[in-house]
Amino acid sequence: MTDPRRLTLGLLCGLIAGAFWGGVFLAPLVLADFTPLQMTAGRYLAYGLASLVLLAPTALAVFGRMTGRDWRDLALLSLLGNLIYYVGLAVAVQNAGVAAASLIIGLLPVTVTLVGARPNGLGGEGVPLRRLAAPLALLATGVVCINIDVFRSGEGAPAPRLILGVLGAVLALACWTVYAVWNARRLASTPNFNSHEWSLLTGVVTGALSLVLIVPAFLVGGAGHGSSAWTLFWGISLAVALGASVIGNGLWNAASRLLPLSLSGQLIVFETLFALLYGFLHEGRWPRPLESVAIALMLAGVLWSVSLHRPSAAAPT
Repeated sequence: MTDPRRLTLGLLCGLIAGAFWGGVFLAPLVLADFTPLQMTAGRYLAYGLASLVLLAPTALAVFGRMTGRDWRDLALLSLLGNLIYYVGLAVAVQNAGVAAASLIIGLLPVTVTLVGARPNGLGGEGVPLRRLAAPLALLATGVVCINIDVFRSGEGAPAPRLILGVLGAVLALACWTVYAVWNARRLASTPNFNSHEWSLLTGVVTGALSLVLIVPAFLVGGAGHGSSAWTLFWGISLAVALGASVIGNGLWNAASRLLPLSLSGQLIVFETLFALLYGFLHEGRWPRPLESVAIALMLAGVLWSVSLHRPSAAAPT
């Protein structure tokens, strides 16, 4: 059973996190002249620096509570949920477009719930999986509708680039599925740190790991850009780092602590919806009919799932 106050606060955190994360899908379009490796290095170098500055006042106390397991898990979570995930996302957006990338990565609510939820609702992780079949089906149907619309509208890249983009999106989907489940369970078993501290520690570790990308990203492949292009690059990298990584990740960690995995996993749909919204605004158009149907189905699926997690609905039958 989910406490109503925790449910409301968790939903709000997940919604706002999705609003910040949705903007990540536009960055590869705006920075189309830069490689996915450069965008990944730029974003997470900025994330690491910003996290270190924000953590500085309490750094000694926080680092003093760290164990070897904490450092190991943060390194692996940072690789999966940040570095590898964002390379895959950037490859997907630049080669297959925002809609195609978001529709594949939009399966996250289904994959995270299927991987993270216990079949019988055991372990305090939420509503039994069988009761979530219908809302999950709505989410999946919404993603299928977007997929159909992309190919019917004639958008997309030539076949080789489209295949590369799809592979990038599948890689991002797999990485973030594992990350979301593992990070939520790790937070639940980590009383030494609050959600904000865990997010900043993730940023510091991610920034340290991204240092190894400097040579291949900038010294080998950094030629051919003028000062104005680099100014734009670092401006967007900092904006994405602060908005999506610092604020978005912090809010997501809070939602992960407040909500069971069977619900928090589905809230990732807000990232997809906001990514589509920003994409429509960037293209200066309204959603097409199938896109509108997909958005309605996704929202209906999340709202249905939320209703199942309310105390009266989540009580054992």
